[in-house]
Parts: sequence; structure tokens; C-alpha cells
Amino acid sequence: MTYDAAVMASPGWTFLTNHSHTLLCIAEDPDVRLRDIADQVGITERAAQRIVAELEDAGYLSHERVGRRNRYEVHPHLPLRHPLEDHLEIGALLRVLIKE
Repeated sequence: MTYDAAVMASPGWTFLTNHSHTLLCIAEDPDVRLRDIADQVGITERAAQRIVAELEDAGYLSHERVGRRNRYEVHPHLPLRHPLEDHLEIGALLRVLIKE
């Protein structure tokens, strides 16, 4: 189901934030482009760039330059940020959400 179809089926809100959607895109494809993240999450490319920078600043991601592109690495051992969830690592969330 595309993002647009999902929004039409349930307009107004989702269970996960754009930050978690972005992290999920990167976990599924470490070579993903910001443009593709933006399309999949349903945000602008600039918003995707800001979210990736925030996730990197918080230590959840790092990247290395490979040619003209970035390759991202998720650091799954870090805790979720909200006090209700901080007993869980980000890797636990990703394991539930990643398509296999």
C-alpha cells in the first residue's frame, strides 16, 4: 500500500512519528536517498534531511560517504526516547517493524 493509499484509509494520524518512519526506511535500506525517504514517509526532502540530522545528533544514526551517496548505520542499542518506552532499545522497535 502506498503512503497516499494509507492516508486515505485512515486520515489524520498514525501510530508512529516521522522520525520512526525515517529510521525504519534507513534500517531497511542503509543506502536509501533522502528523496526516497521523503517519498515513503510523506514529507518533504528538507524535512527528511532535518530528521536524519536530528537522529544523527542523538546518536541513533551515523553515516559515511560512499562515492556521491551516504551509507547510513543505525545504532540499535540506544533506548527509545520517551519515559514510557525508555526501557526498550530502538532495535526492539525496528525488529517488530522491518519487513522480512
